[in-house]
Amino acid sequence: MTTLSLLSPSLIAQLSPSLPDDETFMTMAIEEAKQGIYTTRPNPVVGCVIVKDGEVLGKGFHPKAGLPHAEIFALNNAKEQGFDVVGASAYVTLEPCSHFGRTPPCANALINSGVARVVVACLDPNPKVAGSGVAMLMGAGIAVSVGVCQDEAQRLNHGFLKAMAVGMPFVRLKLGISLDGRVAMANGQSKWITGEQARSDVQRLRAMSGAIVTGSGTILADNPSLNVRANIDGTPPSQIPPPKIVVVDRSGKLHAKADLTVLQNSDTLIWQGDLNTLLKTLVADYQIYDVLVEAGATLAGAFLQAGLVDELIVYQAPCLLGVNSKPMFLGDFDDLKDKLNFELKDTKQIGQDVRLTLTPIVK
Repeated sequence: MTTLSLLSPSLIAQLSPSLPDDETFMTMAIEEAKQGIYTTRPNPVVGCVIVKDGEVLGKGFHPKAGLPHAEIFALNNAKEQGFDVVGASAYVTLEPCSHFGRTPPCANALINSGVARVVVACLDPNPKVAGSGVAMLMGAGIAVSVGVCQDEAQRLNHGFLKAMAVGMPFVRLKLGISLDGRVAMANGQSKWITGEQARSDVQRLRAMSGAIVTGSGTILADNPSLNVRANIDGTPPSQIPPPKIVVVDRSGKLHAKADLTVLQNSDTLIWQGDLNTLLKTLVADYQIYDVLVEAGATLAGAFLQAGLVDELIVYQAPCLLGVNSKPMFLGDFDDLKDKLNFELKDTKQIGQDVRLTLTPIVK
């Protein structure tokens, strides 16, 4: 997603080659970045490691919007330990910013620190950055390498990178199903198909998301809270920005249903328009870059058939619900060639259930 095309040909020609130990130290920076994965929204997840003569002098990550960025924490960490960073190398998982926002430009801080080299995992397609951070560093005489552990770094910020590039969020669709691909009994009962450990894993997905999108049918059937209510990898719910709840209610079913849990939250968005516009609105108006869809067969099918799903996560329980139960997906195909195809990216047993992570194969 973030490629060298963000840089001018003259800058590309001036980039420094990577060195043998670069992957080792960038992997450390990526591990640093992961510490902020649930708390930085809407800012991206970023880590930084300062290295000199093979010795790590400082580490840091961006913990929360409004606080200093990873580079500042790493430089301060080195200073607190009495290390001199002049001539050192800085490993950063995302291109250092070059503009004033809620904090000063990180590129300036690196230049002023006296580091001699900056290794960047991936470039930032944010129009306010988009190669200008690299240009600023190189203009100050700092050697810059780009693309070390790029794929791993991009996975930390799927949503941010996609939103900055094309104005659309990264969409995950979550389904809990039986062995026969069913999501609920004929009467709507679905608590609980999957086990407690799988449901805890869903809390992790919610904590990673800026918004949770569901349908009015799910709200009326289950009256869910759709919140993050558990510690996620040691991060308490109080430190996790609560996902915005979005209820797609095209037929106005929720009218005068104020007793429903999600409607007690004034921040809940009731949406009656098309899904493509919804996703663009979440990015443009709410700075929401990661969306989790937790919905029934109708809305799940609508997202899939519209080609709006980036990742499908299926929790499959070892049970059968029978032919009269509700299917996981309502789709209507006339020919086998019209089927939706997916690439299986990961399989993991969680308790007695199996979690499948898939990505759509674009025709």
